[in-house]
Amino acid sequence: MISESLKYLIYFILGGLIVALATYFGSEKKGLLAAFIAMFPFVTAFTIFTIYSAAGGEAVTHYVKGLLLLTPAWILYLIFVLYLLPKYNFWISLAIGVTIYMIIASIIVLRY
Repeated sequence: MISESLKYLIYFILGGLIVALATYFGSEKKGLLAAFIAMFPFVTAFTIFTIYSAAGGEAVTHYVKGLLLLTPAWILYLIFVLYLLPKYNFWISLAIGVTIYMIIASIIVLRY
């Protein structure tokens, strides 16, 4: 059996690897490949596996429902960043996008 500390170290390394690969390909102007890596179902599949291992199927069901409920807020976040980036600087467009996400996600989380 793997210790709790080792499990979280593995999660951290895998998450860092995904971010590093997405950043590398994104900085090489291969945005579609970077997005593919960042959005690859392995990330959610691995998260589902770890939640299932820790808490079982019911916890996975709640997690997946949460992902589905928050997807519209995430899509709006991306749309705002995409639309605002050419008009404003990076930090302003990102801040507005994240703020929009947080407002909508908070409403969704508090409602359910």
